[in-house]
Amino acid sequence: MSHIKNLLRMIITGKYPNLRLRRNRKFDWTRRLIEESSLSSNDFILPIFLIDGKNKIQTIKAMPGVYRYSINKLNRIIDKAISLKIPMVALFPYTNSKLKDKFGSEALNENNLVCKAIRYIKKKYKNEIGIMCDVALDPYTSHGHDGIIKSGYVDNDGTNEILIKQALLQAQMGCDVIAPSDMMDGRIGKIRKVLDKNGHELIQILSYAVKYASNFYSPFRNAVGSNNLLKSDKKNYQMDFRNNNEALREVALDIKEGADIVMVKPGLPYLDIIRSVRNNFKIPVFAYQVSGEYSLMENAIKKKIINKNAVLENLISFKRAGATAIVSYYADRIKDFLNY
Repeated sequence: MSHIKNLLRMIITGKYPNLRLRRNRKFDWTRRLIEESSLSSNDFILPIFLIDGKNKIQTIKAMPGVYRYSINKLNRIIDKAISLKIPMVALFPYTNSKLKDKFGSEALNENNLVCKAIRYIKKKYKNEIGIMCDVALDPYTSHGHDGIIKSGYVDNDGTNEILIKQALLQAQMGCDVIAPSDMMDGRIGKIRKVLDKNGHELIQILSYAVKYASNFYSPFRNAVGSNNLLKSDKKNYQMDFRNNNEALREVALDIKEGADIVMVKPGLPYLDIIRSVRNNFKIPVFAYQVSGEYSLMENAIKKKIINKNAVLENLISFKRAGATAIVSYYADRIKDFLNY
């Protein structure tokens, strides 16, 4: 109790009526002058879903306002991202079920959707916008898991050998930021080593260091076509949402192995984790406002349960917690929420 009293004495430097905190809230201009957290286009990464074929812009039922794009229609969304000055896009494929197998072999095909998209974007836009690529097998496996199955269990070391090849292939295609989201132990160090060995020492690694086995991922799994394939959960390799200290251990390991940036996923239910990582490690920390968070909010807005200003409030909470940047499906609509 005495500690709390001492803390209050440090914070409060006056008393009412001489001290009136509402004075600084009276007008919009004064509120803007003293705001502690703010957002700009520099704070966003835009996820983009890819689909085979031509001339396709396909709606995603579980994610209103979000679409899958065929390669030749990517200019629509990339042009918009560049016009909004969004620094980077993240690519996720909706892989044809005929191309999926238990090993996720399509991940290593240089003509898969992600590789074709990287080449298209780099050819048309050069370095006007960054490209982040997911390193994991779940969009490519017939069982929907992030790695290969061995004796009913996702095999860590066997999966790593495939992830290394996937990361190197993406780098060779022109990917700027390799983003392992699989949660296998040791994969960051192995990927860093193979990238450096092959002349890609300047390619960044954004590690999904803290990825929880969350109930908020279902719309995303629908968007990439893995939802109905998954026969069990991912709790034996993604983090337990009851744990905090374990998150710090995960981040520490990945930094030691060569991660340049770390991700906390999901975002809103884990603001305390974002703050904890930011306080303990002097490294950029990204937050992922995941599909379930997005869809809950977007449906509530459409049904007029809440108004659209809740989006800005939600996004600011990530920055207030300490996030350096945010992966958000709202990124292409930030003009609706920010003052330009």
